[in-house]
Amino acid sequence: MIPSQMWKGILDGCVLKVISREETYGYEISEALKAFGFTEIAEGTIYPLLLRLERNGLIAATYRESPVGPRRKYFSITDAGLTELATFYNSWTQLASAIETLFEGGAQNASQSQSAQ
Repeated sequence: MIPSQMWKGILDGCVLKVISREETYGYEISEALKAFGFTEIAEGTIYPLLLRLERNGLIAATYRESPVGPRRKYFSITDAGLTELATFYNSWTQLASAIETLFEGGAQNASQSQSAQ
């Protein structure tokens, strides 16, 4: 289980990535995230995030009729959203690399210390 504190900041980038693949709506975004292994994200978490991304100009929304039920709000990524997505991914790869180096180096240092004793 991934603690909710770790999701802050990460989920925005993940949602932008899903939307960058194709125009989509909230429920589809939730389902796509689940398909990629993000199973602990509540659907209710997605909608406020989408509103914030839209308000910040990172995504744009249009309403379309649905074959079943009410109209759906479809989201597409904006140029500002693509820039933000690239920034997020660059930051993420740097963080992931630093953590991997720390843990790999930490494991090597620990085993060297034990063998020296």
